[in-house]
Amino acid sequence: MEIRKPPTALPPTPGDDRFGEVAQMIQQARQRAVQTVNSQLIELYWQVGAYISHKLATAEWGAAVVNQLADYLARTQSGLRGFTRSNLFRMRQFYETYQSDEKVATLWRLLSWSHHRLILAQCKYPQEREFYLAMTAREHWSVRELERRLNSALFEHHTLHSPQVSAVLRQTHPSALDVFRDSYLLDFLGLPPAHEEADLHKGLLLRLKDFLGELGRDFCFIATEYPLQVGSRDFALDLLFFHRGLNCLVALELKVGRFEPEYLGKLNFYLEALDRDHRKPHENPALGVLLCASKDDEVVEYALNRSLSPALIAEYQTKLPDKQLLQAKLHEFYALNTLADK
Repeated sequence: MEIRKPPTALPPTPGDDRFGEVAQMIQQARQRAVQTVNSQLIELYWQVGAYISHKLATAEWGAAVVNQLADYLARTQSGLRGFTRSNLFRMRQFYETYQSDEKVATLWRLLSWSHHRLILAQCKYPQEREFYLAMTAREHWSVRELERRLNSALFEHHTLHSPQVSAVLRQTHPSALDVFRDSYLLDFLGLPPAHEEADLHKGLLLRLKDFLGELGRDFCFIATEYPLQVGSRDFALDLLFFHRGLNCLVALELKVGRFEPEYLGKLNFYLEALDRDHRKPHENPALGVLLCASKDDEVVEYALNRSLSPALIAEYQTKLPDKQLLQAKLHEFYALNTLADK
């Protein structure tokens, strides 16, 4: 079989820059077309699921009839894919799961069928499904990325551990609570349990794209070891980012051990230097993140209580957490809340 080489890109010719807007229009139209097709396909699956659900609920059909429907579609609809027996039952599950949930009525149309299959298979609680639907739509996660987030127990962490932030951060950046998390998974670095700060720093720079994906949308990388000069002394900030949504600089300091209260003083100093000497007039005050290997929540609470800077403390993990343990804690959490509501 002849293997064709991909066409060689033509070298740019004078005047090519004039056509960039047309190329952009074509690309945007293609994206809208893909989104429209996906939306129509999901709507079709919803309608088929509703039809099967009604037939089974009224006892007009038995489960065996769904098998016959799958065979019939395979025979009569040439080239039709995705309407196997198992997928038809998933469509029924899809409809019955969301039919009375008005909060996600607009969200489920934005995701692909592969996204939905993952969420339906792995999420036990309505709140969990809503969380992953919203996050996937907002962050534009691929199916692979969604699976990684599910395996990392992101929802469990989000529910059981809210970000620990200073009072000043709540006042100056209230929406930051929706941006930052209490824990970040850095399994893509492949770090051993015993590692140095330099290993963590270097790894994040080498896998910067993955790290930005873990942080979330709207983060823009500015520099590593960002120089800060105060008086006659020179300092270096580990990592500096800018967040477009918060419209502010984000200073990130790395610690490979547990959080210690004195770390916060150094971060506060860096934030003051950024605001005085580097922040632009249209930007909001800088905020800081201490990313530590571990932390004692009570120590963090005490340290942040008197802090006058917009700062937060988070921890990083180098391997997937024990999801079963977190799910057990989540089950206990919901059980206690249910008892409290009675």
